[in-house]
Amino acid sequence: MKWPRTLTSRLALIFFTGLVLAYGLSFSLQAYERYVSSRSMMLSNLELDVATSVAILDRLPAAERAAWLPRLERRTYRYRLDEGLTGEAMPSVDPPMAAESIVKAIGNHYRLSFQEIPGPNAHFQAHLRLADGAPLTIDVTPAPVPVARWLPLVLLIQLGVLLFCTWLAVRLAIGPLTRLAQAVDNLDPDKPGVLLDESGPREVKYAAVAFNALQARIAAYLKERMQLLAAISHDLQTPITRMKLRVEVMDEGVEKDKLWHDLDAMEHLVREGVAYARSMDINTEAPCRINLDAFIDSVVFDYQDSGAQVERHGNTGSLLETRPHALRRVLVNLVDNALKFAGKAQLEVSRERGKTLIRVLDEGPGIPVDELDAVLKPFYRVESSRNRSTGGTGLGLAIAQQLTQAMGGRLTLSNRKSGGLCAQVEL
Repeated sequence: MKWPRTLTSRLALIFFTGLVLAYGLSFSLQAYERYVSSRSMMLSNLELDVATSVAILDRLPAAERAAWLPRLERRTYRYRLDEGLTGEAMPSVDPPMAAESIVKAIGNHYRLSFQEIPGPNAHFQAHLRLADGAPLTIDVTPAPVPVARWLPLVLLIQLGVLLFCTWLAVRLAIGPLTRLAQAVDNLDPDKPGVLLDESGPREVKYAAVAFNALQARIAAYLKERMQLLAAISHDLQTPITRMKLRVEVMDEGVEKDKLWHDLDAMEHLVREGVAYARSMDINTEAPCRINLDAFIDSVVFDYQDSGAQVERHGNTGSLLETRPHALRRVLVNLVDNALKFAGKAQLEVSRERGKTLIRVLDEGPGIPVDELDAVLKPFYRVESSRNRSTGGTGLGLAIAQQLTQAMGGRLTLSNRKSGGLCAQVEL
């Protein structure tokens, strides 16, 4: 047996199958008990009715008997004042219950013989002779116990109620687990998560409290880690500055140039570390509404004024509520990344399906497909091109990713078909 894939369908299948089996067994027992009771009552009525009817016909004058036959007729048996139909003698082994009831009713007063009448509507006849010698035939057509017409409809309604109760029980049982799974799936260390509702049954409340506590511990740990990174990076600036002052008084030479170059790299790395730590706390900047086209133009013009080859394409003609300093830092990091490895960049802006898309395009070497997600992590560099010799620290894209998520957006990287990299910011 192949089980369904989801826990909801499995529980629903188990509950519904169990309820149907239990209900089916209960209904079968009740139906059997009703069948036995109805059969006993019908046979008892048959005995009483046959004994009464035969006694009435035996005491009536022969001329009046025919008029009484319709009054004595029933749904499954009737009386005939003749020899009946020609049939086969009924075997004495395992006779019908109706035949046994007829024998119990009048067998002590009349000589009975039974014949089975074959055909599409098989039945049997009991033959006897009245006191005056006139023949009398009891024609019996066995029929099942009648079933009410409304019973199938009631059964369908009851099955529908069982199905609804199963669905409701599974939904109540799986709902908290589904919400917990969604919360775990949406758990992102880079942005605050939504707290689960801590109401409901004791087990659900306990799980929600535990998950909310877990979120709080993760957030506190990350904040402590970022504060530690910021503190170390900030404190390193002072000894680096003192070391640069000492290098300045050294005699000119190759060693002085090497030390100066190393100190510049260390200072740049420390500043990037401070910037990354500060990007974790973007909520200090209040959001405001900006003209996106004018904002993009200001970014592009700043690069063009410095002689960088940055072009702008597309317009949205819309206002955007965002954190402008954070958005500028994101675009600057992406454009600097494009200029560093391609020498020029294109900045495109558009609006699609209610979302604002800002793309930074370059014609550089691109990034291997299996490393597109990894380069967004802190201190990760693609060794073939983005290494320390080019001045990269591995924090530029990480900072852009962090700031974009904090603004409620998404940063994705992809390689262009024509060559180069496409960095898309979706807000």
